[in-house]
Amino acid sequence: MATDIMVPTLGESVTTATIARWLKKVGEAVAADEPLVELETDKVTVEVNAPAAGTLAEIVAAEGAEVEVGALLGSLSEAVKTVARPAANPQAGVNPPPTPPGPVARPATPPSDIAAAGGPAPLPAAGDIPAPLPAAAKMMTENSVSPAAVGTGTGKDGRVTKGDVIDFLARPAAAPTAAPAPRAPRILEEGEERVKMTRLRRTIGLRLKEAQNTAAMLTTFNEVDMSAAMALRSEYKDAFEKKHNGVRLGFMSFFVRACVAALKEFPAVNAEIDGDDIVYKHHVHMGIAVGGANGLVVPVVRHADEMGFAQIEKAIGDFGRRARDGQLKIDELSGGTFSITNGGVYGSLMSTPILNPPQSAILGMHKIQERPVAIAGKVEIRPMMYLALSYDHRIVDGKEAVSFLVRVKEMIEDPRRLLLDL
Repeated sequence: MATDIMVPTLGESVTTATIARWLKKVGEAVAADEPLVELETDKVTVEVNAPAAGTLAEIVAAEGAEVEVGALLGSLSEAVKTVARPAANPQAGVNPPPTPPGPVARPATPPSDIAAAGGPAPLPAAGDIPAPLPAAAKMMTENSVSPAAVGTGTGKDGRVTKGDVIDFLARPAAAPTAAPAPRAPRILEEGEERVKMTRLRRTIGLRLKEAQNTAAMLTTFNEVDMSAAMALRSEYKDAFEKKHNGVRLGFMSFFVRACVAALKEFPAVNAEIDGDDIVYKHHVHMGIAVGGANGLVVPVVRHADEMGFAQIEKAIGDFGRRARDGQLKIDELSGGTFSITNGGVYGSLMSTPILNPPQSAILGMHKIQERPVAIAGKVEIRPMMYLALSYDHRIVDGKEAVSFLVRVKEMIEDPRRLLLDL
């Protein structure tokens, strides 16, 4: 009996994946729960395990193919046991060996699968479109307008009225545009190599471009004196690591806690736009941008507003390790309400981070660098960091954005405020 290998549920808002590579070949034995194939989604790489033990009998979706959730990837067959059968005719001697079974014919793809794969969908029945009212029907006939073009009307049961037809005819006609000719791939020169863009990299590009096209994005800057935070970390890092079983005290937990406090004071920075509504969040799911094996990913520390320094550092450290190994799960990359990205680990002195839709703001941290600053009328050398807050001006006003960043600066420059909730 054959066992189908299906595309599993891939997580929130993820409906398709690309076959990255098959880990087994047709005819190879497979143990139950053994990885069979890797799927590349918009966010991470997912392994599909064997649903049962057996032999890989068929591969339906080849490497590079795009598949939907629930689609058939291949099938497993059980190990065939040979059973000795007595001779049908004693005079004929030993029976010849049984003929191996031929290939099993697969049923044709059902119409629903064809439509899901982008094929032609069946036309709706004529009764699906309500008949227009008589006056509207006459005007549509005179102007060669089809009911499907007008769509649902404002009359009872969605019937098209004469007014609907007049409104339709008053719309400016869309100028026909010729489909652009496909651009031919550029001829490579000596020393160049063409590599297909990964699904993750394509998705990153599309999402960042979406943020630029849809949000009224601005960036405000400030700088923070890291002296107090660095002194506190230096004084307590060994005791912190010892008490919390090897969890190291970094600066990310300072900034997460500072942002959580500032988000409570300025809730619009933690909100999002949904159509004509603003959705305010009464929790903080903090996205932390980390470099993964295939590019930048933003795992989410859920309910960061309920965590202490050690819990935050442990969660971020775990995300960083698993991101490098490509082991993050789909549900760990969605649901964030605000994000932090630290370009300083790569040496960036200043940048303008791009929003992570549908979030309305993102904080950019940068390299700590000693600079001369004026302190009480004197010039001193201090470890300084530039901070950048990119925000969606449709929902966050400039005053809120600047005040938010100032509040983060104040808490980092005096970490005691984080402990006293000031």
